[in-house]
Amino acid sequence: MFGLSPGLTAAALLLVSNLFMTVAWYGHLKFKTVPLLTVILVSWGIAFVEYCFAVPANRIGSATLTAPQLKGLQEIISLLVFALFSTTVLGQAVTPRQALGFALIVIAAVLIVGD
Repeated sequence: MFGLSPGLTAAALLLVSNLFMTVAWYGHLKFKTVPLLTVILVSWGIAFVEYCFAVPANRIGSATLTAPQLKGLQEIISLLVFALFSTTVLGQAVTPRQALGFALIVIAAVLIVGD
């Protein structure tokens, strides 16, 4: 993708994938009056788009990364995207204690990816 290495291409696709998945999983919290079945169906449609980025990310990334490394990379991206989304869209800032917990998960994921 755009002359990037397989690892960087995977990271870019996983970033886009996680943007969609975060919206699918948490975006409906802004619309609590919308019927649950409606938000389930809308979230399902958004998740389909997420898969259209996640599957190629893992396929391309597997050229240079192992499956555990890809999962570790996905976790790092997921936490960063979620923290930003929670703060900016939901108006629910991550507390210092939660940030520390996320940082420990990121450290663990970095150990996995750097293997």
